[in-house]
Order: sequence, then structure tokens, then C-alpha cells
Amino acid sequence: MSFSIKGKTAIVTGAANGIGLAIAQHFITQGANVMLADMDDDKLCAESEAIGSTRAQCFGGDLRKKLTIANLQSATIDAFDRIDILVNASRQVLPSNPLDAKEDSFEVLFQQNVLSNLRLTQSIAKYMIKQSKTDEETSKSIGTIVNLSSIASDRTHPDLLAYSVSCAALNQMTRSLAVSLAKDRIRVNAIAIGSVMSANLQRILRDDDELYDQISKITPLGRIAEAKEVAEVAQFLATESSSFVTGQILNVDGGRTLIDPLDRAVH
Repeated sequence: MSFSIKGKTAIVTGAANGIGLAIAQHFITQGANVMLADMDDDKLCAESEAIGSTRAQCFGGDLRKKLTIANLQSATIDAFDRIDILVNASRQVLPSNPLDAKEDSFEVLFQQNVLSNLRLTQSIAKYMIKQSKTDEETSKSIGTIVNLSSIASDRTHPDLLAYSVSCAALNQMTRSLAVSLAKDRIRVNAIAIGSVMSANLQRILRDDDELYDQISKITPLGRIAEAKEVAEVAQFLATESSSFVTGQILNVDGGRTLIDPLDRAVH
């Protein structure tokens, strides 16, 4: 089996910063062509230029709009002739108040974290199927899709109702699409992250000196993950080394979901 993505073409959303950017950068260092996509057009193109590779192109736009999805697909094909990998790394985290409809964030996060990913996946999957008809290889995957989720889907926190529900929906969407697209040889998986040094978490840590130690204490591996560690898992899921893996939600959380937060047995 090979961990190589050299010569493959990937679309990575949410690529203007944080985990999405780390995935895009890592894929480029591994020899892939990458279309970086994000709503933050200025920062996105600045990061693309900083990468300094002809294998990196940028596309700015709101992927909640169907026309933007179509334009992203066309731009990627124009730049690189094909699409082999889709990484839905665009996500939004907002606090929510379950007792206040104006502040529950549910519609915003469901649109951003679930529906936009679903529509983009549907569009790209259709193209992958069409594209495969001209490929000579008939036994391998014709495309791979990786969604970025969170362990919040299985946890509960008063301030994260909407985010937790959107992640749970994304996980079920991953499983359902994996089954639906298996016959077409498209694999769909998700990475459920714990605490990762994303742009958002870095901002939070700057305002809370004690939070890093608190997170480290409840994580068996005793630290916060670097974004590149998520990128390497995304690479694994995008290669033929994971050729028999589909519909899985892979936790990348340092073991955080395995332990009881209480420090003594009270069962």
C-alpha cells in the first residue's frame, strides 16, 4: 500500500487558516495539486502565494451558495484537469443558548457545517463518477472525501448545543454517503478532532492562561495536537493505504474521549 498522494488533485475548504490551511500545505509538500477554498478571499490568496507553488491555487467564495460550488469545481478542473480528493475542512464554532432562539446558532451552524459540505460533496462526487469513465484503473477508489468533524458530536456542553448537533449530523452524513457512494468506488470518512491548535483555539488560549493546562490534564497524551497531525491523518484517509476504510469517524483527540473526567472511581 502507498501513502502517496503525489500527482493527485485535492480541494481543501476552510483553507485560509488553521487546520484547513495545514492540510492544504501538507498535501502540497506531499506532491498533490491543491485548490485552497475559503470565504476569506484576501487571506486565502495571501496564504496561497506564501506557499509559493504552482500546485497551489486559491478560490474565494461562499460555499453556502450553489453557484459558488459550481464555480469552485470548474476552477479546479481548469487548473488541474481532474479532482481526486475533497477535504471538507470548513467549519464554524459558535456558542449557543438553548433557551434563546435568537442566540441558539443552530441554523447558521447547520448551514455552514452540514448543508454546504453535503452540497459540495454531491457535486464533486458526481464529477468523480463521470471522470472515472475515462480512467484505465477499475479496482481502486475513484475518489476520496474527508470531512472535518469534532468529538463534540458525542459530548455535551451547555454552550455548544448547536455545534454538537451539527457535528453529529455531519458524522451521520459521512456514514450515509459512504454507503451510498460505495458502489461508485468513492470512499467517505471523517476526522473527529479534539483540541487542536487551530486559529480559533489559539485566540482562546491567548485570553485564558490556565486553559492549556486544563486541556492537557484531561487528555491522556497530555497535550494539544498540532494541526499538521490532523493533516497527516487526512492524507492517510485520502490514499490507497486506507482502501478498505469508509464510513468511519476517526477520533484524533489524544485519547480524550476514552476517560472519565473524575480522578477517582465512584461507580
